[in-house]
Amino acid sequence: MRKKLVVCLFLIASPVLSFGDAHLVQPGPTSVEPMERSVTEKNLELLERIWENVRQDAGSLRKEVLQRALSGYHLLAEKGMLAEGKPLTLVDFDLPSTEKRLWIIDMESKTLQHASLVAHGRNSGDLLATNFSNTPDSYMSSLGFYLTGEKYIGKHGVSLRLDGLEKGINDKARARAIVIHSADYATEEFVESYGRLGRSLGCPALPHENFEGVIALIQDKSCLYIHADQPFYQERSIFAAEAAFQQGLAQQVQ
Repeated sequence: MRKKLVVCLFLIASPVLSFGDAHLVQPGPTSVEPMERSVTEKNLELLERIWENVRQDAGSLRKEVLQRALSGYHLLAEKGMLAEGKPLTLVDFDLPSTEKRLWIIDMESKTLQHASLVAHGRNSGDLLATNFSNTPDSYMSSLGFYLTGEKYIGKHGVSLRLDGLEKGINDKARARAIVIHSADYATEEFVESYGRLGRSLGCPALPHENFEGVIALIQDKSCLYIHADQPFYQERSIFAAEAAFQQGLAQQVQ
């Protein structure tokens, strides 16, 4: 008989805290039954299909980062927090700011819709982002899973609010005014002049080119995952636990 795997995930009956337009899921101490093997097989098939479609055009996107993003996406959809077919946006802050490290995947066609540069917070690092915080006025980026919110007009023009879904990791994003906006320092021209992108106050800032189209594509409760290989995130994130769980089942399936 196959051994049961147990992992701390979202509890169906766990309390949910309102935070702006998002729902922050409060982790509970009780374990739940793991996802069925058939569901994991389906998710693996989806990963392979998307990877095959995007790998040639996605530059430095790594398959393991895509897998982590998809595991969180599936969990949000399973819990009714994410509508079917919403796009998936992922950022890999393990890459230098000189590389395109933001990708948007159309989850209906399973294809890459957009790839671009993206800036990190000024106190997260110079060329590389190595420090992350959920603290107001830290001027650092925050890792983890978000739902996109509403667009608005701010000091950077059209911008998109973000709601962090991970308590103690990124749930203060809205209060910190961590938003997606465009900036002159997030361009190829800036890289050519300074050898890296400029840095934000913690926001994932994008180039001006096609920016309003990007906002229109991902606004209103789509999934954003900001990745970095940081031990504190792997230890504290429920989403990271789910990713590890699915990886374990994937090894069994294979």
